[in-house]
Amino acid sequence: MLAGPVSAESIQLLWQDRDVARMVSLGGSCNRCDLSGRDLSGSTFTGASFTGATLVGANLRGAELVGSNFSNSDFSRADLRGIEIASANFSNSNFSGANLAGAEAVSAVFSRSNLSRVNMSGAEMVNVNMNGADLSNADLSETDLFSANLANVNARGANFAESEMNAANLTAGNFGGANFQDAELNSARLHRGNFARANFAGAEMRRTDIRGVDLSSARGLTQEQTRSACGDASTRLPRGLTAGTCSSIRVIRPPRPPVPPTPRNFTVASGN
Repeated sequence: MLAGPVSAESIQLLWQDRDVARMVSLGGSCNRCDLSGRDLSGSTFTGASFTGATLVGANLRGAELVGSNFSNSDFSRADLRGIEIASANFSNSNFSGANLAGAEAVSAVFSRSNLSRVNMSGAEMVNVNMNGADLSNADLSETDLFSANLANVNARGANFAESEMNAANLTAGNFGGANFQDAELNSARLHRGNFARANFAGAEMRRTDIRGVDLSSARGLTQEQTRSACGDASTRLPRGLTAGTCSSIRVIRPPRPPVPPTPRNFTVASGN
């Protein structure tokens, strides 16, 4: 068992020791730590500050990150499969090529982060903030994105097939060539978004806000879909299709976010 203040150098030595047990708890501050390639699987980060940390290719599989700050950090090519995240901040971070398949996140912040080519298939990303993020060519198939903020994102070529995007905000995002096949977009907001050549085959669009949206080159749209959505005179659709109108746009409230823990002094604990 280890407890008490430790330095960034001590943390790196901790994971270099092959005899250290896998259960590791971290809290407090270790900004700009370099943990690239480290095996942090099953670790718990509670109220921790790792701003500007480098975790390139690190193994965080099954880790728990609660109320922690990882803004401006580098998670490129990291293994984050099955990670559990609550009220954590990853704004301006790099996740390019990372694997978040099966991750569970509630009220996490990924605004302005690089999530290009990330694998997020089967993840639960409820009430997450990805405003301005780069999601180009990312795999978000079968992902739960309920009430997610995807405003202003670059999601060209992204795969949202069979995802649950109910009440999500896609305002002013670039979704050119994206795949929404069989996705749920009920009560989602597509206002001012770019959906050129996007695929909506089989997607649910009940009360989806498509006011002012140009869907004229979108693929797979049917009259049933567009009539159940909420359009206006400025909505552009493929030839022969018309949009429904709604007297009001119902807002679905996201779940109450968990209360993040109060940050404490940095501690490291390990044991069997």
